Amino acid sequence: MQHGPAVRRRKLGAELRTLRGRAGLTSGEAARLVGWHQSKVSRIETGASGVKPADVRLLLDAYRVTDSQLREVLLTLADSGGHGRDHWWHAYRGVLPPTYRDFISLESQASAMRTLETSVVPGLLQTPEYARAVTRAAVEGLDEDRLDALVEVRLARQDVLRSQPPLVLSAVLDEAVLRREVGGPDVMARQLTRLVEAARLPQVRLQVLPFAAGAHIGITGPFVVFSFPSTSDLDVVVLDHLTSSLYLERKEDVEAYTEAFNVLQFHALSPEDSLDYIAGIGDGA
Repeated sequence: MQHGPAVRRRKLGAELRTLRGRAGLTSGEAARLVGWHQSKVSRIETGASGVKPADVRLLLDAYRVTDSQLREVLLTLADSGGHGRDHWWHAYRGVLPPTYRDFISLESQASAMRTLETSVVPGLLQTPEYARAVTRAAVEGLDEDRLDALVEVRLARQDVLRSQPPLVLSAVLDEAVLRREVGGPDVMARQLTRLVEAARLPQVRLQVLPFAAGAHIGITGPFVVFSFPSTSDLDVVVLDHLTSSLYLERKEDVEAYTEAFNVLQFHALSPEDSLDYIAGIGDGA
């Protein structure tokens, strides 16, 4: 199953191959224009290797691509492959599986995130104690050092809500998320308080889908839709499985999950009522 950056590399490579064809150039001719070996152009076009934004600029100039929006999209695709200085999660490569690193990469670059959660509180809104309990339950056999590192990563991810501009988070939580006691009653009580605080942030829209709503389109499982600032062509859906993640970038797939999320928001409680609902569960805990 493909990881996020691998999918992005293939998409970028296909776009560059199309542009080279439109320019009437062979891969060898393109390579000579930019001073490379032909094999480098081939590896980029097949997605076999990553490419820096500076190299993409060279190719776009060689292909005489002047469309500013298209150039921005392709440069964003190149930057999503892990280049740049702000990829703090690289320091945790020894403890983070590739699928998790890929997810954090998308999360750090997105302008908006829509998520349906059916079992646990979204990672961006977890307290340290809740994050520790969830991680311990999800990954068997963790020693304390690795557990500490994974919790550090979970909390560091939350900086995207405080960046400028912040990530805009829209979350629909099944009521089971609020009722499932994770880490014991004290941990859960603090987590519910944290959700109430987060729901008041201008960049967070939190809605509860109560049990009374019955069966809904989200019962097949949780999902995340990432949106990016330059264009909707880069939007991606992430589906998590036990041992891997699936990334969907086809326009039809993104539109289907976006519409599903809109339906879930319609059937969920309003943000104001959701805040009261969460507070009420916390008071009764």
